Amino acid sequence: MYTITRVLNNNALLVSDDENNEVILLGKGAGFGRKTGEKLSDSGGAREFRLSKEDSRREMIGTEAGIGPLYLEIAGSVIEKAECVFSGFSSDILLPLADHIAFAAKRNQDGIYIPNPYIPDIKVLYPKEFSIAWDCRDLILERAGYEVTEDEACFIALHIHSGLSNEAVSSTIHYTQVISSCMKLIEKRTGRLDHSSPVYARIESHIYYLIDRARNGEPVNVNLNRYMATTYPRAYSIAQDVLGFVAKQLETETDPMEAGYLAVNIERLLPD
Repeated sequence: MYTITRVLNNNALLVSDDENNEVILLGKGAGFGRKTGEKLSDSGGAREFRLSKEDSRREMIGTEAGIGPLYLEIAGSVIEKAECVFSGFSSDILLPLADHIAFAAKRNQDGIYIPNPYIPDIKVLYPKEFSIAWDCRDLILERAGYEVTEDEACFIALHIHSGLSNEAVSSTIHYTQVISSCMKLIEKRTGRLDHSSPVYARIESHIYYLIDRARNGEPVNVNLNRYMATTYPRAYSIAQDVLGFVAKQLETETDPMEAGYLAVNIERLLPD
């Protein structure tokens, strides 16, 4: 049983369930002819998005300066596309994504452009998320009236990744920044890198999972340190520097055995 808290538009309702949890219902005609306070026995086929009580954006739903129902609908459509690609995708990103799209539309209207400095990294680290965001360009242009640039698609991709990883977007951005800085460190030590090469992408992905293991305290089961330090000392030294940087940025310890494992890929970048 639901009680309608607010009719957002013909396709969107803000309701509360029997346990006083807030839910957004999205579906064609879901709000048509409805009234505040009305009781609903079920969602009527509309998509349900349950809201976290800790999310302060709840107060912005349906407000003129906040998250209008149009942006909730767009975000819902993006989530549906993501669910076709990823299993176990979380719809909890509805409000953050809708808020981002609303803000992006306002920036576009005001002629404000925010560049995304991590485009190459995001496209390598989150290729499926970027592809989904890029495929939503026509939808967003038609509904919200702004053109999704490559920069903007990468921002949206981070939100999509948040729905897959259950990380806050701010955390995803931070980890992306750390990875990008690691690649610059490696480039400084090895010389100019081909950012489009498979080896570059492999190392970037390696560092992504290195960070994930460090955050979760997962060990590396392959100890290549002695071999790499003896046979490929330059690559091993660079790998140690990367580990030290990651540990400092994340304020956590990294498994020392990561050095030899990472050095294997770094060696492939070095000239013969």
